[in-house]
Amino acid sequence: MKVELWMIGKTNKNYLQEGIREYEKRLRRYLPFSMEVIPDVKNAGKMSPAQLKEKEGQLILDRLKTEDLLILLDEKGKHFTSEDFAREMEKLLSQSHRRLIFLIGGAYGFSENVYQRAQKKLALSKMTFSHQMIRLFFLEQLYRAMTILKNEPYHNS
Repeated sequence: MKVELWMIGKTNKNYLQEGIREYEKRLRRYLPFSMEVIPDVKNAGKMSPAQLKEKEGQLILDRLKTEDLLILLDEKGKHFTSEDFAREMEKLLSQSHRRLIFLIGGAYGFSENVYQRAQKKLALSKMTFSHQMIRLFFLEQLYRAMTILKNEPYHNS
């Protein structure tokens, strides 16, 4: 199964871009992995948060295929330890979906339609982080999960 990380808008901080590239490269040693940036909505500054979520949601839903497994990175999602997340990844990767898509929403989160389409929600912390920082944090945790599953030493550091 291919694993993808989708996100709204580009990462505009160099220090985050560098870390993201590093973990993206590391992850490709373990699984077919790619990232997709969904472009920012045009004229977003003139929209209410609800309108913006709807527009972003439509961009997301238009890219999804029926056989995709969609997991939202969402503050209301399930919390895991790193070891538990590794076990969850093991289960997810054994399913028959073509793509496992983790989605990081925009600054205001997800539309109701995206929530309804998602099969799962995953929370990385009870704290709030910017949607740009979550990209790096999630990639590190996904990489850590892969090292745990392979019994490699990274996860002990």
